[in-house]
Amino acid sequence: MTITDREWRVIDEAARPGPVQMALDEVAALTASEGGPATARVYRWDPATVSLGYSQPVDVLDRSYCDRHGIDVTRRPTGGGTIYHDGAGDIAYSLVLPASAVPGDLTESYRLLCEPLFDALDRLDIDAGFAAEPRPAIFDPACYLRAMHPAHDVVGPDGRKLAGNAQYRTREAVVQHGSLSFSLATATHISVFDDAPVDAETFEERVGAVSEYVDCTREQAVAALADALADWTDGDAGDWTDPEREAARERTDRKFAADS
Repeated sequence: MTITDREWRVIDEAARPGPVQMALDEVAALTASEGGPATARVYRWDPATVSLGYSQPVDVLDRSYCDRHGIDVTRRPTGGGTIYHDGAGDIAYSLVLPASAVPGDLTESYRLLCEPLFDALDRLDIDAGFAAEPRPAIFDPACYLRAMHPAHDVVGPDGRKLAGNAQYRTREAVVQHGSLSFSLATATHISVFDDAPVDAETFEERVGAVSEYVDCTREQAVAALADALADWTDGDAGDWTDPEREAARERTDRKFAADS
């Protein structure tokens, strides 16, 4: 099976709380595994959210800071470090498709599923690529400050990290989601952690953003990514079904919004 052998729906950016966004990715995987359409979408975290990697301890966070600033906390079904997803500065996407359409080799699968992301950055005239070589961690709990890996870390023309990507797999489906930095809320990125040993200058030496490389609006960047996803999948505009929305609400309450 190739990517375009399957029916795809492309869902426009919608702002939802982080726990709901993670629940929708899981529901999309279930839909794809049951013979329904594959899903490509752009989405927005609203309110701003910190997402923990699958196995990360919650005590890396300053929960009182998050509470005071109205920042949600959830856990991703994927691994990796903790990410602060700013409501305006972060552009998120996900691709959910049958496992049979994706190479079994992890590096090959990232190379394939990041194609529309690179297409979007090319449309924005940003010369991006995978990290050329590994780079050591600055602060391991933070996704953007962990060791950089050529398999899935996307960097801008100056070598700073521009997007992170992660996958999880079921027997029948693959979910890849990622975060693209449009603009940086550096102080908040640092402050959500409990005593992060890093300052703003160090953070910005490692992390870049679309708005630093080109003069465009967030809406233009979102449109470039949405158009690239639509072209790559040859998909039609779509939306969530009522049963999917109900399943996402149930998973949100039971899992992604639960303290446990």
